[in-house]
Amino acid sequence: MTISVNNQATEVEAQTVLSNVVFQQIGENSRGIAVAINGQVIPKDSWQETPVGENDDILIIKATQGG
Repeated sequence: MTISVNNQATEVEAQTVLSNVVFQQIGENSRGIAVAINGQVIPKDSWQETPVGENDDILIIKATQGG
């Protein structure tokens, strides 16, 4: 199925959960990451149980240091 991750069309398998999408995009280190699906922020402890649906718009934001 097709989803959007940070405004890029991405193909994922059906019945994918959010944690799999995050892992595909950023790898194992998910510290400092915030994720929203269709404008709704998803708590990190819910990523493994949150299903991803066809045409979902996923935004992954990584905190960085600086000023």
